[in-house]
Amino acid sequence: MDIIEKRLLTTNWFTELRNKICQEFEKIEQEYATANPIKFSYKKWTRPGGGGGEMGMMKGKVFEKVGVNISTVHGEFSEEAQKKIPGCENNPNFWASGISLVAHMHSPLVPAIHLNTRFINTTKNWFGGGTDLNPAIEDKDDIEKFHQTLKVCCDKYNLAYYPKYKKWCDEYFFIKHRNVSRGAGGIFYDYLDSGSFTNDFAFTQDVGKSFLQIYPELIRKHMHRKYSEADKHEQLIKRGLYAEFNLLYDRGTKFGLMTEGNVEAILMSLPPLAKWS
Repeated sequence: MDIIEKRLLTTNWFTELRNKICQEFEKIEQEYATANPIKFSYKKWTRPGGGGGEMGMMKGKVFEKVGVNISTVHGEFSEEAQKKIPGCENNPNFWASGISLVAHMHSPLVPAIHLNTRFINTTKNWFGGGTDLNPAIEDKDDIEKFHQTLKVCCDKYNLAYYPKYKKWCDEYFFIKHRNVSRGAGGIFYDYLDSGSFTNDFAFTQDVGKSFLQIYPELIRKHMHRKYSEADKHEQLIKRGLYAEFNLLYDRGTKFGLMTEGNVEAILMSLPPLAKWS
């Protein structure tokens, strides 16, 4: 299989996953409010240096703000970016495709979540991504079930994946200046090139499928429950931490800006409302 075929397979999958996720989220909105259910709106964008993408955004009665974006971009890295991206030391050319999702919920009892998976080509080729849960009000059973779903996914491919990628997630999503974790963790992986494109691609697909398996279940478990003003206040404080991390540390934010991506799409991860106290 040549690189063109690999690129086609991955971009098609990211689009397919986007469609499945958006359909499931719209179904949840319809279950919550059958009259005039909210749907996603889509907006295409073009990158001046090559490629582009499509933003999917929905503001409903369950989802306060959810973005599900896909992009496929290519071109040349700047000299600054070349120093930070593997395989670009002597060749600035790159190609990257992926899906990025962030959901902020109306109810503080429904956890926020992040998902991102991608395939990147420089003079090296690799997969990366992951998903992590960000509850305002932690539910022990939710967290255990979320992690168990990811462990089952990882164990199908390599028994070392889950402990390795969980640890990577815990370390990556740590807000150093606050000395706290961003959320309840998950898995994070990057530079995945085991020598088998087929296995690495299948694993990346299963990360997306595992997300679709567990997250809608958690939403439906909590979306009708009543919550207090204190719960809402806690949610907004947690969102402030989320915003700080994404603006200061997040690789996806930095990569998008370094490659002159669509700023609106890059910053869709920011919550609609937040508090600092």
